[in-house]
Amino acid sequence: MGGRYRIPGAGAELNRRHFIAALSVASLGAVGISRCSFTGRSQVAGAAAEAPVPAAAVPAALLPPPPPAARIPLAPGVLSNLPGGGDLLALTVDDGVSSDVVRAYTQLAKDTGLRLTYFVNGVYRSWTEHAELLRPLVDDGQIQLANHTWRHPDLTKMPLTEVAEEFRHNHDFLWKTYGIDARPYFRPPYGAHNPHVDTVAADLGYTVDTLWSGTLEDHVWIPASEVVKMAERYFHPQAIVIGHLNHEPVTQVYGQLVDIIRARKLRTVTLNDVFLTP
Repeated sequence: MGGRYRIPGAGAELNRRHFIAALSVASLGAVGISRCSFTGRSQVAGAAAEAPVPAAAVPAALLPPPPPAARIPLAPGVLSNLPGGGDLLALTVDDGVSSDVVRAYTQLAKDTGLRLTYFVNGVYRSWTEHAELLRPLVDDGQIQLANHTWRHPDLTKMPLTEVAEEFRHNHDFLWKTYGIDARPYFRPPYGAHNPHVDTVAADLGYTVDTLWSGTLEDHVWIPASEVVKMAERYFHPQAIVIGHLNHEPVTQVYGQLVDIIRARKLRTVTLNDVFLTP
């Protein structure tokens, strides 16, 4: 990497297994299972056997990501949709203002196999509070973490030295907390960037400015029904869709979002599922 803005240790190979092993593991508390007693049940002479409760229908599994052999070379520059034809959907979710929404999205991924890319602002406590829940999915590649700066400022209105520090600080947080090198993907807050910002980012190894082709419009509070409308509008093949980890309404319609993905036979992918990175 050229230029004066550098991240120490660039080029060093990450040993993820050693890193994860070094992290302290929280012990699991025993979960009590309450027993329910039912009273007032009508008695039938002869004590007829109760009819068995039918098993709940198992929803169709989400389609798996493409095999690693299908990954394509990644070019530097602005990325706003997935190239070529296909059936891929990159659902990317930003910020992390709400700890509850970060937990709920992560649990959704764990329960359904949904693949997500989180664009992280490390300043929010959600990323440390739910690190234990997130780490196995990050380690497995089901959830990818990328750099959204530390504090979510408008980078075009800052001195370039501060722009560099925003990227560095967040990069170091992701490395120390999750053991991952988030390069080369970054998303400038508000989508605001210019050639000066892009040059600083590239000097730090962040060469792919990741924007979007569709949005859930939940960067502000909107009703859950509006989130579904946006998903119906933008969940299409080869789209990069932006959502946010900030407001609770999206958590009310996770099932409907997954149903749209299933009905359209889309494969959810992280960016690493699609591209070969240097």
